Amino acid sequence: MSDFIDLTSAAAESATYGADERDRMGFFTDTTLCIGCKACEVACKEWNRLPSDGYEFTGESYDNTKELSGNTWRHVAFVEQMEPERETGRWLMESDVCKHCTHAGCLDVCPTGAIIRTEFGTVVIQDDICNGCGYCVVACPFGVIGEKQEDHTMGKCTLCYDRLKVGEQPACAKACPTESIQYGVVDELRERAEKRLEKVQQKFEGAQLYLNDPNDGIGGGGSLFLLLDKPQVYGLPPNPIVPTKDLPQRWRTAGIAAAALFGAVVLCAVSRR
Repeated sequence: MSDFIDLTSAAAESATYGADERDRMGFFTDTTLCIGCKACEVACKEWNRLPSDGYEFTGESYDNTKELSGNTWRHVAFVEQMEPERETGRWLMESDVCKHCTHAGCLDVCPTGAIIRTEFGTVVIQDDICNGCGYCVVACPFGVIGEKQEDHTMGKCTLCYDRLKVGEQPACAKACPTESIQYGVVDELRERAEKRLEKVQQKFEGAQLYLNDPNDGIGGGGSLFLLLDKPQVYGLPPNPIVPTKDLPQRWRTAGIAAAALFGAVVLCAVSRR
């Protein structure tokens, strides 16, 4: 993938995306519009040449993929809720994807520089630089990244970087028949999501936005979600925190401590003379 990524881009130099998000691209997934057709999954696999998940019965309702992985970069979750008092139920469906975190732990820990921030503010893994160490898997609070079946490197959503470079929208958003998956500038998507939430809350009390807060544990997401219930109902962490969030402060503290220790050693050596 590195053959078409501009490594000289200023946006690719940091794990944390800056406060100015006028050029940051991302997703807004409105789960109230999702019909569970899995068109996004199919489009993602076809465009990115990912292997199929087969037809094995998983026991997870109508879901044959179960979760995001190195071979599945879009996953439609099916959640069947029953309401005993009414003897009725409802389906909750949500197309999950990489969150393209404002503070990306995967980018922080990558030892080879395979994971970069692109000029679109997205987080991408370069296949030919990845050594498959798996550090990024542990650093992701969402369990998004996994090993690719074909070459044993790590894989996840790229927001269809190659399509973005030529002015096209990601394959999943283009294939979605209900516009449940919406692509655009993150700032604009947040405004759209907040307006949509106001309407949905009039009918569904539990409706909420997920990863819309820039002060959360990942600094807000490049992928936003409108949910009808708590995040954990969809298999999402309610309060995600990137493991490397406090890493800069820890390095500064360690540096100060090291400098103080060095100073003490020098002072001791001088005093002995």
